[in-house]
Amino acid sequence: MLDEGQHAASVDAWLKVAAKDLPHAALLRLFEAALGALWARTVTTLGEVTLTAIADRVLHNAAQKLPLLSSLKVESTVGIQFRDLRESGSSVPDTELLGGIRFALVEFLTVLGNLTAEILTPELHADLARVNPTNGIRGDQAARRNPINPGGTEDEGKG
Repeated sequence: MLDEGQHAASVDAWLKVAAKDLPHAALLRLFEAALGALWARTVTTLGEVTLTAIADRVLHNAAQKLPLLSSLKVESTVGIQFRDLRESGSSVPDTELLGGIRFALVEFLTVLGNLTAEILTPELHADLARVNPTNGIRGDQAARRNPINPGGTEDEGKG
């Protein structure tokens, strides 16, 4: 079994490249894309109910480290909703936001790895590594589809 340090190393390597010099709003979109990629990879294997319970617990733990993350909500039919976080997320320094993102992703990967005897870990790490500002945060509407809520966009509910 992998230890938490290997998940942390994967997340750290990804953040070093993907989050480099991103403005605050782009960091939030990158985080949303990363969780969306991990959710999409695991929902078929674990099922919506199990994954919802895992995500809810991970977000609860992450909110203890960074209270701003308490605005993330898990909805069983659509996944993790970032709307409230996007609306309130500008008050936290980028370094603190990065720490919260790192904690949430490492925690999510660790719990998923423990529950699946690390069977999904190589694919999860690979999927995370593929999420970047270019493919996770493009300006055109088609690319801005919310990977956690495929029927909506990141602008859903605005306007």
